Amino acid sequence: MVSFSPSLLAADFSNLREEISKVAGADYLHLDIMDGQFVPNITFGPGLIRAIRPYSSLKFDTHLMIEEPEKYIEEFAVAGSNLITFHAEATYHLDRLVHQIKDAGCQVGVALNPATPLSELEYILTDIDLVLIMSVNPGFGGQKFIPQILDKISRLREMIDSRGLDVMIEVDGGVNRDNVQEIVEAGTDIIVAGSAIFRADDPAGALEEMRARVAFTG
Repeated sequence: MVSFSPSLLAADFSNLREEISKVAGADYLHLDIMDGQFVPNITFGPGLIRAIRPYSSLKFDTHLMIEEPEKYIEEFAVAGSNLITFHAEATYHLDRLVHQIKDAGCQVGVALNPATPLSELEYILTDIDLVLIMSVNPGFGGQKFIPQILDKISRLREMIDSRGLDVMIEVDGGVNRDNVQEIVEAGTDIIVAGSAIFRADDPAGALEEMRARVAFTG
């Protein structure tokens, strides 16, 4: 079954508690952490995660788009993250960081930017829970899905399945009601959607419509 992780980045930050309640039917809440260095935008940090943790029973899917992520793992874990994903491009010590996140009590994901090859995962795939494939260049919401990423998803699916691994594929960037089915058909397990859900007139309805579109995919 496909899971959904609405991206809080697209929500109305003046009323986050109510915004989070609108997506209570999701599986995860996607939290984009940007530092203005690794990506050209600044969002929020562990303090906000700690503040909203009491208001949601969803798994917190924390996506670190920051330089030197190893300095902040413990803070994000303590704040309430369940899954912490970092970018392969942001560290020289992939294996060390994977085990640091595990030691902090969280599931671990590795993210790849659109132009980063799957070969970056060759020697770490057996140790992680998730691969996040970026289908836009990270930094801002509302961008268009890069269609070549469908092939990248399919090749990653083959890589995981051929090794008999239990590793989820998450896709983030430009996902909407019109392309979600083909993204899932390519092999995706978790869909991240921001604008398509939070900026809809009825976020809960938009989420359920996207679920319905992939209900019989597989």
